[in-house]
Amino acid sequence: MAPRLSVVVPIHNVERYLRECLDSIAAQTFEDFECVMVDDGSTDGGAAIAEARAAEDPRFRLVRQENKGLGAARNTGWRHLTPGTEYLAFVDSDDTLPPHAYQLMIRTLDETGSDFASGNAMRLRRDGLTPSHAHRRPFRETRLRTHVSELPALVTDRTAWNKVYRRSFFDVAGILYPEGILYEDAPVSVPHHFLAERVDVLADPVYHWRVREDGELSITQKKTDPRGLADRVRSMELVREWLLGRPEPVFAEHLRAYDRNCLVEEIPMFFWSVPDGDRAYREAYQRHVSRLVRAIGPERLAGLSTQLWLKYRLTLADRMRRFVAVQRLHRLARRTRQAVARG
Repeated sequence: MAPRLSVVVPIHNVERYLRECLDSIAAQTFEDFECVMVDDGSTDGGAAIAEARAAEDPRFRLVRQENKGLGAARNTGWRHLTPGTEYLAFVDSDDTLPPHAYQLMIRTLDETGSDFASGNAMRLRRDGLTPSHAHRRPFRETRLRTHVSELPALVTDRTAWNKVYRRSFFDVAGILYPEGILYEDAPVSVPHHFLAERVDVLADPVYHWRVREDGELSITQKKTDPRGLADRVRSMELVREWLLGRPEPVFAEHLRAYDRNCLVEEIPMFFWSVPDGDRAYREAYQRHVSRLVRAIGPERLAGLSTQLWLKYRLTLADRMRRFVAVQRLHRLARRTRQAVARG
């Protein structure tokens, strides 16, 4: 008989954190699960830790492949699930879960019949847990049987690992993780929000998202890496391409909402790192962001704040020295306001 829940854990060179991650899965109060660990060509001792776990706990099993990246490893795990499992979740191998996470989400889904449940997250540091700023808005309060059209902040719920999917929904949607790029979560998570009939949003933290410390940076902490910027823009483009490919009229409205979120929230995150980036980073910013803004339509800039409008116009005109000067002034003004607020 198949377990009710399948958990996929991609593994690549995370020996330092892997045992803690697997311990947190094994300690779940919801015990009817299988955990498919995918060794994505690790060169450290992580594969041995996973192998030992599989030998001592029959709920865990190990699949091996050559290194192909996080998206490919998640897809491999999905292809190796036991047929007939009811629910599906993903966990990154340097993170952990609170013991109640899956029991809470599956109990909620059993009651509501929603397509998936998505929960709040905490940042995991050596000195403890703090709220995740990235998850603050969409998870301010619990809302059951909702939808991104009713709660627009859900368009920022891009992470793969704070969710439990109804397996039938995930399989029929047919959206797998893009391979060969970083920031592969959004091209799956955001379309799922648009496709779902109903989603359960839980204010309770269901995931502990690790902050790498001691100089060891994760993908999302490398703020001035040109490849990271290029792949994040590509991630947004993949979501737009998916929305553009949907024939239903409602998806045109979803595209307009997504484009505005890109212009107002997601692309401006790059602004703060441009003054600190080297020439290669600034050139990557100008090239890739300009391409995305032109695809969205420069006419959409007219509805933005004066500050955003100016920065986008400078970007499109390739006036990067002026852009950096403006951004440094903005940074100084923000720091001054924060200092005044602190007295």
